[in-house]
Amino acid sequence: MEPPRDQGLLRSDSIPEVGEDAAATVGMAETLSEEEQDELRKELAKVEEEIQTLSQVLAAKEKHLAEIKRKLGINSLQELRQNITKSWQDVTSTTAYKKTSETLSQAGQKASAAFSSVGSVITKKFEDVRNSPTFKSFEEKVESLKSKVGGSKPAGGDFGEVLNSAANASATETTAEQTQEETH
Repeated sequence: MEPPRDQGLLRSDSIPEVGEDAAATVGMAETLSEEEQDELRKELAKVEEEIQTLSQVLAAKEKHLAEIKRKLGINSLQELRQNITKSWQDVTSTTAYKKTSETLSQAGQKASAAFSSVGSVITKKFEDVRNSPTFKSFEEKVESLKSKVGGSKPAGGDFGEVLNSAANASATETTAEQTQEETH
């Protein structure tokens, strides 16, 4: 029994690819009857005509779309912005993004807490050093040096002032010694 002719697209015969030998194509054409070849040629012409019609309809629809967009004032840059905005909204609505965002937020909070605690530890260490007996002894020696060199100011003041005064005093002593040596 012969298969119905209107099932040409569903036939199990293979169509030769572009790179196959011309002899194989000729061999297949010889196995088809004249009637089958005529039917396939008609079907080929019909499909090519449908493709051309669809291409023309598509081109007309694209032209109409461009005209509507022009009338609405929509340009390519605005479309790109809208697409990016929509894509970003799609990304931010995913559960993966939400989980990642929550994780990064928690990590940021933990990092802030860690930096805060490191800062307080450093401050505490400086206070411990300043209150240590060694530092107090050093501070007293600087003050006594200051009182011996300057003599006019009462003892006291903060540590920075004491160091500046001691540095100025030693610079003054060095200059005075050099002046005495030059005069002798």
